Amino acid sequence: MISENLQSQAMPSASVDGAGPTDSHVLSQVEQDEKGLSQKAGDTASITDLGWDAPPDSIEEPLVAGLSNEDLWMLIRRFDKQVYRVQAIPDAPVQRLDLTRKDDDEFSPDKLRATLERFYVTVIVGFTNCIKHVARLRSWKEPRRTAVFCTVYFLSWLLDLLMPATLLTLIALVVYPPCRSLLFPPAPIPLVNKDTGGVQKPKAGILGSDDSITGAPEKFKGEAAEQEASNLVAGVASVAVGSAVGKHDQGVPDDAPLEDDVPDAMEIVANTADAQTAAHGKVPEDSHDKTRQPMKQSVMDAANVSMQVVGDITDTYEKMANALSATSPFPQMTPRLRLVAVLGPAFLVSTLTSCYIFMKLSTLFIGVAFFGDPAIRRGIVHLNSRFPEWQKLIELQNSVLKGIPTNAQLAVTLLRIGEANASPLPPPPTTQDKVSSRPASLNHEEINLGATDEEIEKAALAKPDDHAQEAQASPEKSHKRTFGSSVLGFFRGTTASGVESKRGIDRLRAAIGSHQAKNRVGVLRDRGKRITPNGPVAFDARCKGKRGTVIIDSTKQPPLLYFTTDTPQKGDSRLENRKAGSVLFTMPVTDIQEMRKLGGMGWKGKLVVGWALGSKEVVDGLLITGKQPGQSYRLTAMGTRNQLFNRLIAIDGQVWASC
Repeated sequence: MISENLQSQAMPSASVDGAGPTDSHVLSQVEQDEKGLSQKAGDTASITDLGWDAPPDSIEEPLVAGLSNEDLWMLIRRFDKQVYRVQAIPDAPVQRLDLTRKDDDEFSPDKLRATLERFYVTVIVGFTNCIKHVARLRSWKEPRRTAVFCTVYFLSWLLDLLMPATLLTLIALVVYPPCRSLLFPPAPIPLVNKDTGGVQKPKAGILGSDDSITGAPEKFKGEAAEQEASNLVAGVASVAVGSAVGKHDQGVPDDAPLEDDVPDAMEIVANTADAQTAAHGKVPEDSHDKTRQPMKQSVMDAANVSMQVVGDITDTYEKMANALSATSPFPQMTPRLRLVAVLGPAFLVSTLTSCYIFMKLSTLFIGVAFFGDPAIRRGIVHLNSRFPEWQKLIELQNSVLKGIPTNAQLAVTLLRIGEANASPLPPPPTTQDKVSSRPASLNHEEINLGATDEEIEKAALAKPDDHAQEAQASPEKSHKRTFGSSVLGFFRGTTASGVESKRGIDRLRAAIGSHQAKNRVGVLRDRGKRITPNGPVAFDARCKGKRGTVIIDSTKQPPLLYFTTDTPQKGDSRLENRKAGSVLFTMPVTDIQEMRKLGGMGWKGKLVVGWALGSKEVVDGLLITGKQPGQSYRLTAMGTRNQLFNRLIAIDGQVWASC
């Protein structure tokens, strides 16, 4: 661990009134009995660097009590992908947690992609695990466990106690966590065959991860499932484009380079479909086809609704998971007792209600719902006039799941713990190295699949010839050169030269005062190049084309954010020590009303760079908006954009809404 006290920084204190505007603010400041590195650092009066630029192996203790570092980094890494625009709102939501989605949340293809990827890594992977547990029970490969389930089921059926037995089992699973592993012993997801319930060879050919579907190797926990989600969405998109013929980044700047020079893929698809229509003798023009624009709008509206529904399903799933297995500082027993308060009465009613009465009541409710529409509508109108917010109050997130966080809300609470203790949490580690094809460690005593150790080892380990083929694949591929690859290489080189020429023109235009060109300076850099400073107090960035440092000065109350072209000496980040004329803007963090992550280039420009300039990477930016008119500052060429965003979202008492 690197623990370096930056003596020039005083401990920041969250500017919340009393207890705080939300439960997240309150819990981040509660003194915990068990402390991690971040909480221990709160005993000092200066900002503590917990290892922002250190190898992950050097951080030997948990950063936050009750959570492993890999789980913490997985939460923050997924938070970085999910949240890229937030706005401060005046009042806390009903559920007492911020970072909720706004009602007027706008649709964008990139946001849809992020929503689908999040849905995959949480809901799809979770339900796949559930399906494989069912397959294991049905297979009788674990005869004792299956026999117990079988006996209890048919006895309950015989005694007309099937519903009470099911509800009682659910109550036991909720209240007593050890019961979960007893009834449903965990096993690596990719190692279980969903059809037979037995052992199978993972789709990746090796058991490199336990919580993914393919079992692909990963360097840090959760990366394999995230890569699966990315590839799945990309595959679905390619099929959709192929079907149409026979996209918007996380925040694309209006002046993004190469965007005007590269055709829009959505227009290409539309024009190709028009060409196919014209080939059959039909007229594809808008003036003749009055259905085109209405259908386009219908598709966009349906996509927006679908995105919100998928997001709500994922939110509910994450909240249920965090209710059953709460992470500190959120309470452990309160969410479980709230669920029992729902299941308990249902259990009592089920014991007193016969199957006949249950069916009669069910069919009665169905009939009333079908034929009682006029009365139901009048009742809803009356409720809306008497209790305007009643529909929001009965939502799961505002009733049974009130105060239970999604993973993003949990991540921002953990980030606030770091800020409350003057020890910002270090960012998730990244690596440019290839993930080694090493199998995950196996504990045969914990894997109960009704198979021998030899069968499990054979399925989990890669074949020896697979390693040899993998080692030989890249050299053979590099030496093989065809006419087609030569032509492709020529166009790639020409494109690369064009990109470099445009960069040179941008630098020249920036030098003579072009604002758009200034924002494009430095957006390309060598892949994997490390730029300092990279936090936790100072971050390398550009503002108005000038390279400098954006600094959070916590010696002020409230903390002050400013950009300077001056280089801080020996960690001195105080504003008054900067050279005259070197500070381009200052803003108290309490004044921040909106933050939006911007792509250094639009998605078309990134495609060109990724194809033609493989040794380069696009560096993104951040747009920060304050309370006053004209108080909007754009930081560009910022490799540590996510790190600054996470500090600013957690350092003060704003209530944020995701949009």
